[in-house]
Amino acid sequence: MFKIATLNKISPVGLALLGKDYSITDDLGEANGILVRSQDMQEMEFSKNLYAIARAGAGVNNIPCDRCAEEGIVVFNTPGANANAVAELAIGSMIADARNMIPAIEWANTLKGGEMEVAKAVEKGKGKYAGHELRGKKICVIGLGAIGVLVANACEHLGMQVVGYAPRMSIRAAHDMSNTIPFTMNIEEAIKDADYVSVHVPAKPNTTGMINASLIEKMKDGVTIVNFSRDKLVNEPDVLAALESGKVRRYITDFPNDLNIGKPGVAFTPHLGASSEEAEDNCASAAVREIMGYIEDGNIQNSVNFPNCDLGKFIRGEGRSRICILNKNIPAVIGAITGILAEMNVNIDNMINKSKGKYAYTVIEADSEVDEELLRDKLASHGVIKVRVIK
Repeated sequence: MFKIATLNKISPVGLALLGKDYSITDDLGEANGILVRSQDMQEMEFSKNLYAIARAGAGVNNIPCDRCAEEGIVVFNTPGANANAVAELAIGSMIADARNMIPAIEWANTLKGGEMEVAKAVEKGKGKYAGHELRGKKICVIGLGAIGVLVANACEHLGMQVVGYAPRMSIRAAHDMSNTIPFTMNIEEAIKDADYVSVHVPAKPNTTGMINASLIEKMKDGVTIVNFSRDKLVNEPDVLAALESGKVRRYITDFPNDLNIGKPGVAFTPHLGASSEEAEDNCASAAVREIMGYIEDGNIQNSVNFPNCDLGKFIRGEGRSRICILNKNIPAVIGAITGILAEMNVNIDNMINKSKGKYAYTVIEADSEVDEELLRDKLASHGVIKVRVIK
C-alpha cells in the first residue's frame, strides 16, 4: 500500500484516480508521495520514504527542487492543466478594465429612486465610464508557453494586433499558436509600440524583476501592463513610479500586496488565475497521474528536477524487475551500473537513460529478480542518489 499525503485542498476528482493500492495519510514521515498546491515546503524535511512531490499547478517556487534532487525526490508540476483558466482571467480582466466595468458597476450600485429616476441617472452619468475597445490595439505577449499561446490566439480573435516574445519556443507551442502571429526573440522590439504588455513566463532567477524601470522606459507612453503569471516577475516600485508619472496607464495583476493595494492605476484580482473548478480538477488529476506513473512504473513525465524518462507500462511477472536509478550526471555512471548488474548475473532486457542539468535517470528492465539493497550498496560510491526496484 502506497501512502499519499495532501497539502492544501486537492480536488477530489484527482484523488479519485488513486487506485486500491493507495491511501491518504496525514503523516508526512510515511508518505511515498505528496500532492501540493501553494503551501511553502522550502523548510520542510523529507523522509527516506518519499519518492515524489507533485505540484497541482505550474509554478514550483514553493518547493525546494534542488534539495529534493539531492535527496532523490522527483518533483513534478502540471504545465498547461490550468492554462485556460489563467488565460480567460487575464483576457477578461483586460476587457473589464478597458470598459471600466468595475467602477461603473460600483457607481450603478449607488443609484437610488424609482425606475425612471435610476434610468435618467444612468443616462446622465454613464459618460464618465466610457472606455475603449481592445480591437485594433496592439498587445505584446511575453512568454509563449501554454498560457501565453492561448492569450495570443484569443487576442488575435478579438481583433488585436498581436506580437509574441520568447527566447525559445517548444514544438508544441509553435504548433498551437496561430501562424499569423509574429514573434521575436528581441524583447525591446516586441514591446516598443504595444498598448498592452502581458507577461506569461515562469519565475526563475533570470526572469525575476524583468518588468523594471529600464524595460518600462522602452515601452509606449500609456501602456497597460498585465501580470497573471508570478508577482516576482514585476519590480512593483518601478511600476508604481511609472503609474505616478503617467508612463504606465494601468497595472492589471493577480497578485495584490501591501505595495499595490489602493494605489491609483492598479487593478487586481485576488490570485484567482488557476482557481476555476475545471483547472483545480485538471491540475489534481494530472498530478495524481504523474505520481502514480512514477511509483508504479518508474516513468517520469513533467519533472522539474529530473529528466523525462519513459519505458512504458511495466508488465509485472514472476522473475521480472524494473530498476530505477536517480544519479548525478557524471561520467562512467552507466558503465558502473551495467557492470555491477553483470556481476550480479542480471540480464538487461531494455534500458533508457536521460540527463537534465546536474542529474540523470536510468530505468532498466531485467528478466530476473534484483536484490534492491545489495544493488544500492554496490552503487553507493558511483554518483547514485537513489535506487528503487519495482517487482
